[in-house]
Amino acid sequence: MPGGRLTQQERQRIAAGLADGLSYAEIARRLDRPTSTISREIGRNGGPSGYRPEQAHRATVQRARRGTPAPPPADGPSDSPTGAEIIDMAVRTGLPRMTARVHIDLLLSEDGRRTAAELTRRLNVSAASVSVAVNYLVQHGYVRRERDPQRRRDIYVVDDEAWYHSIMIGSRETLGTARIAMTAAAEFGPDSPVGQRLARGGTFLERVIRDMMDSADRWRHLLT
Repeated sequence: MPGGRLTQQERQRIAAGLADGLSYAEIARRLDRPTSTISREIGRNGGPSGYRPEQAHRATVQRARRGTPAPPPADGPSDSPTGAEIIDMAVRTGLPRMTARVHIDLLLSEDGRRTAAELTRRLNVSAASVSVAVNYLVQHGYVRRERDPQRRRDIYVVDDEAWYHSIMIGSRETLGTARIAMTAAAEFGPDSPVGQRLARGGTFLERVIRDMMDSADRWRHLLT
């Protein structure tokens, strides 16, 4: 496994990997570098959404010439190897990377609470990016929004009940898809190949999702 500083070519490959949606671990594997090296490199140079290989390389060269230590990375979750792996896993399940970073930062916080300003500072991203991410998370039940009446600001909270609510919201959306499939099946006709295919798919989705909702209700007490 090679040691030493990253080369400019390696930084270009890191940027290409981020653009392709690769995980930190996969980028590290392709470069034959530790995942922690990739995580630190990205974290101290703009994060996944702001990483620029040329700027990162120039900054490293300038620090080396001055003999000054590298600046500490932001204290967001993606700057630890474990946090980066959790984020990559969330992205693979379908969450946008920025949304996953916000979600994991909330999950790993001591009390599960952050303001928008705290998220912006910790993740080193724009307020607009945080706003889009938290709106998605609230809409899908991953977090809830509380209002601080004294300071007139929103506080975003993730608690144990969030797991239940996110399952139920997603299940209801999938049930809607099943109903649409069943309606379309009736329109095409129950004896037509398309109607039969849609009816089977809709019935399957409905049965599986109702089982999931019943299971979530049955085990909800584990969250309290």
